[in-house]
Amino acid sequence: MNIENTKAQMRKGVLEFCILSVLKEKDAYTSEILDTLKNAKLLVVEGTVYPLLTRLKNDGLLNYRWEESTSGPPRKYYGLTDEGKEFLKELSITWTELSDAVNIITSQKAQS
Repeated sequence: MNIENTKAQMRKGVLEFCILSVLKEKDAYTSEILDTLKNAKLLVVEGTVYPLLTRLKNDGLLNYRWEESTSGPPRKYYGLTDEGKEFLKELSITWTELSDAVNIITSQKAQS
């Protein structure tokens, strides 16, 4: 069994939740989102994030606006829609429940 494949699948499973969480406080452009994820040690490549942002937008969870940049071309800033905020609340609850359950299971001592 390939541990790297398993680790990558685990990261993919939480990426949507993490991206929505990054946008909870303020709108951000893709490079900012990627930097935040990388700073948190979540290994992600642009080729993974761009399609996910598009899907989240198409699902009505994100919107975007173009903003002029002083150091290059205009930037596309993503933000949460009202539906996205509600979706994130639900994901947060689910994440807490799942995390608590996994912690209970993985911290239990082997029962004989």
